[in-house]
Amino acid sequence: MVSLGIRNFTDRIGDGAGEPLLDVENGEELMHIQPLVAIVLANRPPESPGTLYITTKRIIWLSDVERELGYVVDFLSISLHAVSTDPEAYALPCIYAQVETLTTGQEQSDSDSIQSLDLSEIEEMRLIPSDPTQLDDLFDIFCQCAELNPDPDAEPEDDPDWVFNADQIEVEEDDGGDCEDPENPIGFSNGEHELSRSVLELQIDDQRFQDASEEMGRETDSGHQ
Repeated sequence: MVSLGIRNFTDRIGDGAGEPLLDVENGEELMHIQPLVAIVLANRPPESPGTLYITTKRIIWLSDVERELGYVVDFLSISLHAVSTDPEAYALPCIYAQVETLTTGQEQSDSDSIQSLDLSEIEEMRLIPSDPTQLDDLFDIFCQCAELNPDPDAEPEDDPDWVFNADQIEVEEDDGGDCEDPENPIGFSNGEHELSRSVLELQIDDQRFQDASEEMGRETDSGHQ
């Protein structure tokens, strides 16, 4: 059963800092290990760098210095993820993720603060690798794992996944897992594809209209000769 939101994680095996205990009985497999990654939850101060484990089902972050400190979020709770390199958005390059929770969409009272929010209510997460050149690889792995965990409530569609940034919307064919242009970091969503379909159909209709106009122009010219 999938749990929404970010949760504490203490299920470690092995000596020292240990490694996360995976749900192998239900097919969970380790996809990637990234050491020296800091985590920021909402606007809280960053935790000391730990180790990031990305599995086929979950994102797990474990502190390297406190064995009882760790966080986990299911990929089905990630509604959007993106590479963030704009210092106005956040001071350090990172993977930014929006997290769906049980309280998503509910208004918080003015007295609520990020520090007082329950962990399961936090809707933003940033993962900051010590080596920013690893961001593109991490983003690609996030994309691959997101595709392994489609929304079970979404209606099946044949449209390609769509990706976006602030200035453009592109329809992108499935080419084996690559879901961003490294020269132009963009966000990725596994949500509805109606917008991409509408954009594509509009482009097709515009092209047909142009073709029809050109054909009518040629017929008119022939009639005057």
